Amino acid sequence: MFAPRSGLRAPAVLWIPGLLAVALTLLPAWYLVDRSTDAGWAKWDETLSRSAGELLVNSLALAAVVSMASATIAVPAAWLTVRCALPGRRFWAVALSLPLAIPSYVMGLTVVAALGPRGILQGWLEPFGVERLPEIYGFWGAALTLSAVSFPYVYLVVAAAMRALDPSVEEASLTLGKTRWTTFARVTFPALGSALAAGLLLVALYALSDFGGVAMLRYDTFTRAIFIEYQSSFDRTAAAILGVALAGVASVVLLAELLVRARSVERMRARRIAPPQPVALGRWLWPSLTFLASVVAVTLALPVFVLVYWLVRGFRAGTEFPDVWTSFHHTLLLGCIGAVVTVVIALPVALLSTRYGGWASRALEQTAFVSHALPGLVVALSLVFFGIGYAGDLYQTTWMLLLAYVILFLPNALSALRAPLQRQGRELEEAAAALGRAPLRVLATITVPLARPGVYVALPLVFLTVVKELPATLLLSPPGYRTLPGQIWSLSTNASYGAAAFPALVLVGLAAIPVAALAWWGALGDADA
Repeated sequence: MFAPRSGLRAPAVLWIPGLLAVALTLLPAWYLVDRSTDAGWAKWDETLSRSAGELLVNSLALAAVVSMASATIAVPAAWLTVRCALPGRRFWAVALSLPLAIPSYVMGLTVVAALGPRGILQGWLEPFGVERLPEIYGFWGAALTLSAVSFPYVYLVVAAAMRALDPSVEEASLTLGKTRWTTFARVTFPALGSALAAGLLLVALYALSDFGGVAMLRYDTFTRAIFIEYQSSFDRTAAAILGVALAGVASVVLLAELLVRARSVERMRARRIAPPQPVALGRWLWPSLTFLASVVAVTLALPVFVLVYWLVRGFRAGTEFPDVWTSFHHTLLLGCIGAVVTVVIALPVALLSTRYGGWASRALEQTAFVSHALPGLVVALSLVFFGIGYAGDLYQTTWMLLLAYVILFLPNALSALRAPLQRQGRELEEAAAALGRAPLRVLATITVPLARPGVYVALPLVFLTVVKELPATLLLSPPGYRTLPGQIWSLSTNASYGAAAFPALVLVGLAAIPVAALAWWGALGDADA
């Protein structure tokens, strides 16, 4: 039944862990449906009629604005760093990727601390008679926060697609007398349409699922409402109903993103990859550098400056700083173990879908992406309910927290693993099978070694997402188990910015290591594409 079209037969050693991995990803979805219906449909009418319409409008509006802002920044930045004769192109590529290392709740903290009514900017303007700045809380503050941390998703996808385009079509357009701008508008940009759409849908999914940024800026979306229902009213059924509604909206976006990404991958496969001649910027050199420097200043330098400012101010005021070493140790340990476990579990699914083909393996991979439509807060709440109801021995242990990380970030690992595997032909494996080599031996000696480049990208990528994760870490950490995200959240919600700046800087520094390394090697774009 599982015989692939390529003639290679997948060994059972892949199918068994692959099916178990996908079963894990379906656990939160199953429990959410079960929990949301246990009080009958009247509870659905009550919950959805009370707030769902406003939350849907707020969430979609935020996702739309963040997506448009990300495209406005990312497309010209990708063009400049990939196609133009720009001084320090690799430096700019790394600098434009580094905002990925800043969690949304840390960016939200710096936005409030810098631009809030009693923030840094207001303090600087006091000598000029400005006693209070307008409120930064709400829609525009949340949009600024999420745009600053999510535009790299679009930048990386578009840059990777731009590197994969065949430059001969553009060269033909230039030979026919078209200008660079005309060629970009009529030839290059339409060819990037699928990749750009995939990046924008990815950002929309991120904006819909974010909790930390919107919570810091006090903007009511599904995620903030779910957290309030659970934490304040302890109405678990209402929280589950809103979670199902959010998962439904996110699923539509995810389905569109998967369809667009598949079409983008097929287009890139058909292209001849050849390095184009760098475009001389001429009189546009300094405006281009100013644009890139402004983006990096707002999205990277400003948050770091604000954190350092509050740290120094805290030292001078004699602030009692938290024990960061224990939190750093726990966060690093969770990141390393979570990355290894997630990649090991994702590897069989990636190998089945890319090396063996067939409808069953493709269905398995697509099902594994179901958890990508479930925000971290929803997955965490579902595991809280599951732990209390069915797995009491695992509840409030690090094992439950690691399970949440696997469910949340299995799609991230799959994306990184399958990208290099898709570029490799099956000739070696087919030849070995034709010579009578057993399927298990083909897997061990040929197929698994082909996956190594993807593993080298997947491990730091999953590590990055694990150490930044906030809602799952908040809700599922064992009592007294301190982590950097938990410390930052606790201190910042109490307006202890000086004390929160210390763990925030440590977390940003920790997350920046894998981002900088992957961006320097050019691997981040390949993983996202």
